[in-house]
Amino acid sequence: MRSGRFQHRLRETLLNLAAAGGAVCLIAVVLAVAFNITLILFKTGSMSPTIPAGSLAVVREIPAAEVKTGDIVTVDRPGKLPITHRIQNVEPAEGAARAITMKGDANAEADPAPYVVERVRIVLWSVPGLAYPLAAVANPVVLGATTVCVAALVSWVLWPRNASRRGSRRKRGHHAAA
Repeated sequence: MRSGRFQHRLRETLLNLAAAGGAVCLIAVVLAVAFNITLILFKTGSMSPTIPAGSLAVVREIPAAEVKTGDIVTVDRPGKLPITHRIQNVEPAEGAARAITMKGDANAEADPAPYVVERVRIVLWSVPGLAYPLAAVANPVVLGATTVCVAALVSWVLWPRNASRRGSRRKRGHHAAA
């Protein structure tokens, strides 16, 4: 009898945890789409100590016209990885574009040339050390294993129970008669 209660509570707890995790994921996706928010993983220490290597940053895309000196932004570079540094200077360029001079906090010199961009991603906040676990979770093997585990959990929770056990419980008075 105790084993049955334990299994029921375990099933309910695991299902509630999975539902909560799913709700968090759905909320995160809606917020990301609604506010144009993405994540950046820092591989280098060019922004140390403010944002050390291995940090995860939440960034939001904005027009380059909205940035100011001191902001930490990510700019896309054609044919290269994006770069995230602190703005040293902002000057008007053609149309809505801005010529932005940037420098990493850990770098002695500013980046070689200004970046001429119309849009940038501004760093909203960062968490040191979170990039490595997030990168590990994004591994296809881990994602596949997680999918199999969640499918097994849902199958276990929703699997039909033994009808003869339910009938015997009613006879013992566990369910009130109508």
